[in-house]
Amino acid sequence: MSRCATVSRSLDEPVSGTAATATTWLLLEQAGPWGATALTSSHLDPALGRALESAAEGTGVRVALIRRPGRHADPGRPAVRQLYAAHTVPGRVWLHSARIRDPRRLLGLDFAALGAGDHRSFGTALGGRPHRGDPLALVCTNGKRDRCCALLGRPLAAELAASGVRGVWEVTHLGGHRFSPTVLVLPYGYAYGRVEAHTVKEALHGVQEGRVVVEGCRGCSAWERPCQAAELAVRSAAGEYRAEVLGVVRTEGRAPRWEVTVGHADGRRWRVTVAQGASLPPRPESCGAAVLGTPARMDVVDVRELRPTALAS
Repeated sequence: MSRCATVSRSLDEPVSGTAATATTWLLLEQAGPWGATALTSSHLDPALGRALESAAEGTGVRVALIRRPGRHADPGRPAVRQLYAAHTVPGRVWLHSARIRDPRRLLGLDFAALGAGDHRSFGTALGGRPHRGDPLALVCTNGKRDRCCALLGRPLAAELAASGVRGVWEVTHLGGHRFSPTVLVLPYGYAYGRVEAHTVKEALHGVQEGRVVVEGCRGCSAWERPCQAAELAVRSAAGEYRAEVLGVVRTEGRAPRWEVTVGHADGRRWRVTVAQGASLPPRPESCGAAVLGTPARMDVVDVRELRPTALAS
């Protein structure tokens, strides 16, 4: 028998800041300061940054810079850099790591294959291997992009590191910076907004147990905006918090209304109605912005579990 539920879940901002997805994250350690567009305005060679942006365009790969929490001096000496690649599509999640000296080696990657979830070029070109350490907490601290990412993100990263949490990195722009501090947790790729240290610790603990913490969660980076809201709504409606058991089967419609079919690994299906609205009252669309706006929000207005006979409809 089908089961209907009305859920007040809303998602004010996608984790990427646009409707684009990021199925795979490529994270390069880069010391020193970051500008607003960090790949081309940091101590990384800007020509390399432009080449990486071009190589990743349209592939589903998101390239970001990371650094350890703390002071951001760059001694200017050749250093071994930490590198991660993470594919976040549920059911096909992986996190690999490597250490390199010359970041130009990243141009030897097959970006299209990485975006599709094939990690072989990461191993061949860079010597990458499956990451055996702790899950990663990437705290956005790109103050040149939005000052609250530095004012709120850097203290959070420092607090986590000082309390002994391993796997903490500062990261360049994640999106949704008016929700600072924002954090991306890997390998599952769920983003969190306006979080405190205890929420990040619980999310990391959840990863170790194979579950998703929904407190403060703004969705999985593998999905577009309506799908992010739909998947989280099904988790809440069904009480299902295990990682990698839910996926988006189909999305129909266009703004301002979508029908999203979410599937479970056990064969169950839900049809979720998502409507685009405007966040009211007017508010700054970026932290510290002087001009008020009405940012788009995703409202889940209905979650309906489908009968087996309705799955083909």
